[in-house]
Amino acid sequence: MAMRRALVLTDESARHPFRASLAPRWREYRHERAEPRVPWRAQLLVDVRGFAQAYLACTLAIAAFIF
Repeated sequence: MAMRRALVLTDESARHPFRASLAPRWREYRHERAEPRVPWRAQLLVDVRGFAQAYLACTLAIAAFIF
């Protein structure tokens, strides 16, 4: 029995030598599990909104104790 081997053993689009040496099924598996990337502006808006909510909540809580 002859063992079948691919002519090209690495994937140049993998950007890292270890990932390039992985079998195609593992590269595909990794991409299926990957979380979707959030654009930095959308994440920035979420962070600003969270900061504003926390700031207003603390301000209202302090004002409630003072008055």
